[in-house]
Amino acid sequence: MMQKKIVVIAGDGIGQEVTRCAQDVLKLIGAQHGHQFEFDQALMGHVAIEATGDPLPAETLEKCSQADAILLGAVGHPMYDNNPGAKVRPEQGLLKLRKSLELFANIRPIKLFDDLLDSSSLKPEILQGVDILFFRELTSGIYFGSPRERSANGEEAIDTLRYTKDEVRRIAHKAFKAAMTRRKMVCSVDKANVLESSRLWRETVNEVAKEYPEVSLTHMFVDNASMQLIRDPRQFDVVLTGNMFGDILTDEASQIAGSMGMLASASTGTQTSVYEPIHGSAPDIAGKGIANPLAAILSVALMLDLSFGLKEEAQQIEQAIDEVLRSGYRTIDIAGEGLPEDKLLNTQQMSEQVQQALKAKLTLKS
Repeated sequence: MMQKKIVVIAGDGIGQEVTRCAQDVLKLIGAQHGHQFEFDQALMGHVAIEATGDPLPAETLEKCSQADAILLGAVGHPMYDNNPGAKVRPEQGLLKLRKSLELFANIRPIKLFDDLLDSSSLKPEILQGVDILFFRELTSGIYFGSPRERSANGEEAIDTLRYTKDEVRRIAHKAFKAAMTRRKMVCSVDKANVLESSRLWRETVNEVAKEYPEVSLTHMFVDNASMQLIRDPRQFDVVLTGNMFGDILTDEASQIAGSMGMLASASTGTQTSVYEPIHGSAPDIAGKGIANPLAAILSVALMLDLSFGLKEEAQQIEQAIDEVLRSGYRTIDIAGEGLPEDKLLNTQQMSEQVQQALKAKLTLKS
C-alpha cells in the first residue's frame, strides 16, 4: 500500500476537462491496488490571474513544493495572444513553476499505438515501430536568458540564449542513463554550425558521453532533425536537446502519433515532478466536451512509473488504453474518416471506457 499527495492544477481551457478524467483513473487504479492518493487542487494560469492577479500564486507554489507529484492540465488564453504587450501572462506561471522546482528535464515519449497508425498524416510503413524518448532541457536557454527586453521606442527586442556546462551535463546524464535501458543510442540536437551556445552544448555532451561507452552518440543540426523526424522517425531512440529546439521538435513529433491529444510528458528535477499532456489549453474546443483525455491519462501512467515506481499499475493503464483503441473507440481528433457513429466518444465517455477496461482487468486477475 502506498500513500501519496498529488497536487492537481487543472489550469485553463480543456485542462479543466482532461485532468478530471486523469484524476478519476488515478482514483480507480489506487482503489484496485490498495494505494491512497490524496488530491489537492491549486490554481495556475489565466484562472489564477483572474482570481488573484498572479499566474502562479504563492499558495500554489507552496502546495507544489510539498507534493509527491503534480498533475497539470494546460495554461493559456487567447486574450493574451492578442495582446503581446500584456505584463502578466498565464505562461509566466508555468515558467516560474519550472524554475522554482528546478524541473530541468522534460521527458516526452513518442510511442505509437498500433491501432492509430492510420491517424497520422504519415504513411503507416514509416511509423510502424516508432519509439522515441525526448529529453528537453527546461529551465535555461532562450526562454530564461537575460537580458530579455524591448527597446524604449519599441523597435527592437532582445532575447538571450544562454547555457552553462553544468546545465547541459545534468540533462545529458539523464538522457544517457535512459538510453542504457533502451537501444543505447542518443542523438543530440543543436545548431553548432551557427550558435556559440550550441558549440558549448555539443562539447559538453561529448564529455558526458565518455562516461557511457556502451551508448552510441550522434549529433544532428536542428533543421536536419526536424526533417529526419518526418522522413525516418525510427532512426531515433533517445533525443537530447535544448529548451527551444525541444519545444518545437516535440510538437512536430506529436503528429507522428496522429494528435497532441495522445502524448504525455514529465518535467523532472531534484524534487517533485510535474506530469502533463503536451497539448495546450485549446480554447477553441474548451467546454465542448470533445477534448481527448488520453494524453492526460497517459501522463498519470508516467507519474505512477517515474515518481512512484508503480510500473505494473502504469502498464495496466497503457494496456487499458490500447484495448479501448483496439475496440475502435475514438475522440474526434483521432477519428479519421468513416468512423461509425457509436464509436465516436466525447471526453468523459473515453475516460469511462478506459476505466471499464481497467475494471475488467482486475476482474480477470481475481
